[in-house]
Amino acid sequence: MAQKNLPESNSCKQVRVAIYARVSTTNHGQDVTVQTRELQQFSKARGWQIIDSYIDVGVSGGKEKRPGLDKLLRDARGRKFDVLLCWKLDRVGRSLRHLVNLLADLEALGISFVSLSDNLDLTTPSGQLMFHVIAAMAQFERSLIQERVRAGLRNAVSKGRKLGRPRIAVDVVQIGHLRAQGRSVREIANELGLTRGLVHKTLVRRSLSSSRSDLG
Repeated sequence: MAQKNLPESNSCKQVRVAIYARVSTTNHGQDVTVQTRELQQFSKARGWQIIDSYIDVGVSGGKEKRPGLDKLLRDARGRKFDVLLCWKLDRVGRSLRHLVNLLADLEALGISFVSLSDNLDLTTPSGQLMFHVIAAMAQFERSLIQERVRAGLRNAVSKGRKLGRPRIAVDVVQIGHLRAQGRSVREIANELGLTRGLVHKTLVRRSLSSSRSDLG
């Protein structure tokens, strides 16, 4: 495919490419070199210079933190490469929304994106069009989820259900009694199965209430 949309600064020099590959497990015959070999061959065929390969092995695509991808994004912000090349879209994005946001971030940095198996090449006009389709699908998916949540809340309210977290029963007198014994907030929280924050707030409110009573 023609490199029509690559940054102008790269038109007179060799395009720098970063390779990203991931396998979620080493079981079931998964081998990351299957991905990297094809990506290297593709880069060579297009005359691209491979700057670095970023690999995540044994890392689920749903994880927030991926060492290889995290390093790649740091290098992207440093403009160390012009194109990100991956084997398949699901190797990069943990969700459609995450993928669209990532591609938008790369685009803002002037970095193009190519997914080999999906035949998605954002260095071409047709690839750019496909990206807009993907972005529209992500927004549609988000809208559907929001509508389902709102419908669920309306249904719960119509059935008389109270929304929000259930209130935790707090024995103010017992907390005050334990505090008077010299117990720490941590000790009171552990004994009563409460959070330290809740115990602290209860003691503060109790103290303010006592002060107002004394003034009255």
